[in-house]
Amino acid sequence: MTWLAAAFDDHRQELRAHCYRLAGNVADADELTQETFLRAWRARDRFEGRASVRTWLYRIATNVFLDSRKAAERRTAPVGDILEWSTRIGPYPDVASGVAAGELVELALIAALMHLPPRQRAAFVLRDISGWTPAEVADALGVAVPAANSLIQRARHTVRLHAPADPRDWRRPELTAEDEAILRRYADASDAESIRILLADDVRITMPPDPPVVGIDAVTAFLARPLDWRTFPARANGRPAQVNYLREPGGARYEGLVVDVLRIVDGRIAEINAFVGAAHVAAFGMPASLDPAAHL
Repeated sequence: MTWLAAAFDDHRQELRAHCYRLAGNVADADELTQETFLRAWRARDRFEGRASVRTWLYRIATNVFLDSRKAAERRTAPVGDILEWSTRIGPYPDVASGVAAGELVELALIAALMHLPPRQRAAFVLRDISGWTPAEVADALGVAVPAANSLIQRARHTVRLHAPADPRDWRRPELTAEDEAILRRYADASDAESIRILLADDVRITMPPDPPVVGIDAVTAFLARPLDWRTFPARANGRPAQVNYLREPGGARYEGLVVDVLRIVDGRIAEINAFVGAAHVAAFGMPASLDPAAHL
């Protein structure tokens, strides 16, 4: 194993988390991480050791992201709650240990970052999440320090409009025993009464591209539909989550359909962010489909 392969293995999880913060979903983060290694491999003979290997890899990953988004530089700025309409965002599965778990951020911040143009997003992530100095950010982005500071300040202004006001709320929250208990009750609830008691009055479900479902009556009716589900508990971005498989009437197998990520406030489910699509199920290391007799 070369020095680069060993270094990349050491930093793979945190690089993936960094790419997730930039891209907003696991599938794109995995592609960016792989491309980071390929670019680093091609440039390995030019690495001079003036910065740490970790910093060098982060710089490459950031530029891989920026190159991937060049076509989107002139896109129209998004409006409204991105979690309600954007299909680009996805949850990041929590890991039991390792650097990445401590570096993940709340879904609310991931959604806020999607309002930023790519260069502002990169500057903000490097400065305010990864803790780089303005000089290091400038070097990574290939700009002067005043330009880097301008990118950071503009990014901070936009993030404040869309993210929780307290930066401490940007970090991945800690899952509590109460959260896990509510998740178990959510998984077991099959009738309207047992579902309703779990919900806040103003609960909402987001599930782009479909419109949100808002209010305890509408959400209860939506969740109580008589469908054939198989569900598996999970964790994502510090929140309780559930991976859901659906078997259609007459179907032979359960198909991975959606990952629910719960936001719990004062012992009630205040929000369910439903990420629809097999790619989100795959991000949790789960198979695309299940035989009815399968045990995971």
